[in-house]
Amino acid sequence: MAGAAMSVWAAGMESLEAFVKNVKSGRAEFTQTVTAPAKEGQPARAKVSTGTFEFQRPGQFKFDYKKPFAQTIVADGKTLWLYDADLNQVTQRAQAQALGSTPAALIAAAPDLRALQADFTLESAPERDGLQWVKATPKTKDGQLQGIQVGFQGDALAALEIQDSFGQRSVLKFSKVEVNPALGAGAFAFKAPAGADVLKQ
Repeated sequence: MAGAAMSVWAAGMESLEAFVKNVKSGRAEFTQTVTAPAKEGQPARAKVSTGTFEFQRPGQFKFDYKKPFAQTIVADGKTLWLYDADLNQVTQRAQAQALGSTPAALIAAAPDLRALQADFTLESAPERDGLQWVKATPKTKDGQLQGIQVGFQGDALAALEIQDSFGQRSVLKFSKVEVNPALGAGAFAFKAPAGADVLKQ
């Protein structure tokens, strides 16, 4: 029995390796649930948002939040852009500094598994919810991330769980996943909307 359990545990790493190697671009819809730590005497509060996600290796991706607030996060290979429609504000920062040990690096930025292992300690985790899991612990201890778990259904990306150092937990569930779609040349080009404030960080 122990042998069978080990092979299931190894499945998470195999799924991640196959995903990084074989999936060069992708498109999906997502639902994100962010749960803040419970305050004394109060239940934990959860916020749910939905949107679409696209990526192309190495280092290009776009999270387009539709509900409840419109927000766009785009990495074009050099710059990471964050656009908040309500504030009509764009934050711009150098992608190389912003990405290393982020969840996006796990999914979209890294060209191969070795690049991921430079920033994360990776290990398979027990199967749950019918998914194979990989636990990724950032090697830099000064970041805001405590740990990330990536869930796969076979080789397909299915879920992402993020725990930050403030005790906040984010769970992204992916659906309608397309593997290696042809994304247009301008898919990750970002142009600040007219009148938006642009802050460089």
